[in-house]
Amino acid sequence: MKLMDLLHRYFTKLFVSDKWNIGYVKQTPEDLIRSQQLNGKINWLKEDSVDYAADPFIINIKGRTHIFYEELNFWKGKGEILVTEGLCFKKKKKVRGIMNQSVHLSYPYLFQVKDKLYCIPETSAAKQVALYQVDKDNPQIFRKVRVLLQGNDFVDSSIIYYQTKYWLFTSRSGKPGELYIFYADSLLSAFKPHALNPVKVDNYASRSAGGLFIVDEKLYMPGQNPEKCYGGSIMINEITSINEAEFNYRPVFELLPQPPYNGGLHTINFAEGLLIVDGKRSVISALTPIKKMVRKITNYAKPAINVNS
Repeated sequence: MKLMDLLHRYFTKLFVSDKWNIGYVKQTPEDLIRSQQLNGKINWLKEDSVDYAADPFIINIKGRTHIFYEELNFWKGKGEILVTEGLCFKKKKKVRGIMNQSVHLSYPYLFQVKDKLYCIPETSAAKQVALYQVDKDNPQIFRKVRVLLQGNDFVDSSIIYYQTKYWLFTSRSGKPGELYIFYADSLLSAFKPHALNPVKVDNYASRSAGGLFIVDEKLYMPGQNPEKCYGGSIMINEITSINEAEFNYRPVFELLPQPPYNGGLHTINFAEGLLIVDGKRSVISALTPIKKMVRKITNYAKPAINVNS
């Protein structure tokens, strides 16, 4: 390896880190499937001071737009779930009621059933997938309803009602190419494992990249495409058949990141005629080595988790 390449490699490792931000375009699921691309230039929110603002889910609550997302500050070392009113970070609030321990939180999957709003945040460190109800009067307050799955480090869990059943798609940390599917007749019923679990799939279909959605009675699953790097792009997959014993899919098209956040794109969601995304760019800072060390120490010194909290 040439000296300059070696120096560049170590400089990048020490002083370069990722910065994630949230953006949006005016686009519906129907238009995305029809055009097979983002509808023009992404409108990026003014960056917050934190290192990550990612995994955005958008929803209208009592006539007001809210974004639920993961916030990660390297000084704290672990992700938190926040909610902001409007398309900016000025009125952000930390979500309360998920857990009282310091565990990494991310991917606040939102969905509605009639007049109730639910969230399934990622709590893989607690080895459970739990269902929470969002207080519409105080969207920063969650109430735990029940545990859907437990015993494994499931990540980025996504759920949808399709063909008379609730289908729960999830993955396990460090298990690329494996998709775990569970199903139930209702949110209060036991979720049963799919006969093919773990379902062997391509890497771009094994980890959710946002909410499942239906267009013209067809079910689509956004998947994180790690071909170039973690969170590099999104593959839109059509689920061509699904039942308790069968699962088939096909990739339809890829969504690529946009400058200035051209380092990655790994979440999309829809609401109110908007498609919301996250994007990654690289930043250089003299504090980066310290931040990286703090995060490693924090992750290493994981506290005991009380899964009943």
